[in-house]
Amino acid sequence: MTANALPRELVASLVADAVTAPSMHNAQPWTFVLRTGTGTLELHGDPSREMPLADPDRRALHIGCGAALFGLRVALAHHDLPAAIDLLPDPGDPWHLADVRPNATAPGNGTGLDEHLAALRPSLRDRHTSRFPFSEERVPAVIMDRLRTVAAREACQLVIPGPWFVNAFMDLVHDSELYEAADAHVRAEVDAWIRSGGAGEDVGNEGIPAYAFGPRQHGATAPVRDFEPPGKRARGRGSAHFEEEPQIALLGTAGDTPREWLAAGQALHRVLLRATLDGLATSLMSQPLEWPELRTLARDPESGTGFVQMVLRLGYGPRGRATPRRPVSEVLTFA
Repeated sequence: MTANALPRELVASLVADAVTAPSMHNAQPWTFVLRTGTGTLELHGDPSREMPLADPDRRALHIGCGAALFGLRVALAHHDLPAAIDLLPDPGDPWHLADVRPNATAPGNGTGLDEHLAALRPSLRDRHTSRFPFSEERVPAVIMDRLRTVAAREACQLVIPGPWFVNAFMDLVHDSELYEAADAHVRAEVDAWIRSGGAGEDVGNEGIPAYAFGPRQHGATAPVRDFEPPGKRARGRGSAHFEEEPQIALLGTAGDTPREWLAAGQALHRVLLRATLDGLATSLMSQPLEWPELRTLARDPESGTGFVQMVLRLGYGPRGRATPRRPVSEVLTFA
């Protein structure tokens, strides 16, 4: 074991922080391997958790793993540990997404000792996706500017579109709902990650449990995705009026490759954690991005953003409850 190697208990703690990250349908598509001979902590995508229909290019999988990587960076900073990070270190293995070398000099992609990261650590467990209504109170410009700044630190752009685009995007959300409802295979892929609370169903440690669905909205397209399976009404789920003018932000990158997807995941988590620290509730609006013909329309033509990687909803309201996570023992191995 090298001088740079960390105690196993500390590595497990770092990974426990990393896996609080958001991922598509809470599939948690990541695994970690600590190479005890070199002290390198590897991040890998998990092929058993890909979604071939909704995410055929594995773009969302990379974003989720990038978010986990950022959570790991926050945990390292909390422990005053600089680290060197290499993205996509093995051209022959597309599932090997990053190498993290704690206690190493950290040029370029490294975390260094960024005091901004350590300050985000409390938000790792405070941040929860909220599928509840937000108030009509507008987020102050100073907070939005700060969120744009933190996205830029990860080489991404956060765009706050005008009202006309928000209305257009909500039309895309409605279209995506119709597309999904009409495709039984896609719907089945989504349903595989839903825990509707039926009799005898084990909530488990993955997927979206019924308590995280939020209330129903009748007669209009809500600014949150309704994960309740058709014909399986979740017990105790009520209805509510959602905000008429949701506040959304587009997270974009100049390119559209696995490296940019990993960067987008890191930016996404950084923005979400900063928003949580600023007292905001958040949710993700990814469904139009899962259909290529709709994703191209999700770009604000006035922004100059190349490719939209995620759409965030921000505001003031309930933060929602924590969704389950796989135990560290299931995602971390030592080799």
